[in-house]
Amino acid sequence: MKAPGHNDTYKTLAGPGREVLYKDRNSKFYGYAFPLAHEDAASPLLEEVRKRHRKASHLCYAWQWGLEEPYYRVNDDGEPTHSAGMPIYGQIQAFGLTNVLVAVLRIYGGTKLGVGGLIQAYRETGKMALEASEIVTRTLKGEFLVHCGYPQLNTVLRLVKVHNMELLQQELQESCTFHIAVRLQNAEKTETLFQNIQGVRVVRV
Repeated sequence: MKAPGHNDTYKTLAGPGREVLYKDRNSKFYGYAFPLAHEDAASPLLEEVRKRHRKASHLCYAWQWGLEEPYYRVNDDGEPTHSAGMPIYGQIQAFGLTNVLVAVLRIYGGTKLGVGGLIQAYRETGKMALEASEIVTRTLKGEFLVHCGYPQLNTVLRLVKVHNMELLQQELQESCTFHIAVRLQNAEKTETLFQNIQGVRVVRV
């Protein structure tokens, strides 16, 4: 499912959060939050979570991945429909995050909580898991290869410095090649700057 889009900054997690525990009528809900490097990373993380409490009766989760057109998945893992995965996903939305997985393990305590009780428990555990994590704001970058000869070298380097471009790599051989990165919203302007210099070729990567 597609989720709302982002501009050139986004919020995610700096690293895995610490385990949290929510209790309701002897049922225990263990919450975990992880950053996602890519969507395929979700399955091994869920397997890792499942091993932490093998007596758990349910492993419910939600994740969102992607930046320009983010999308998400939710799973109730046998709980009543929309009583677990969606409440967890609601917390990902509430925190304004992407590239993140939140999982909740439930160990049944012998007393049924009802749909309302489950929604409350999964929502609160998801919230606690995210509160126990470090949230960071990251900036999307546009990257370029700038090719020039030595006569243009000082001009290119001056632009890199004046406009606070990130110099990722440089090669100074028979000609010069610079791999640079800039904030995505400045990418078009940056490309034009280099295109206006005679003897300079710029390629987006």
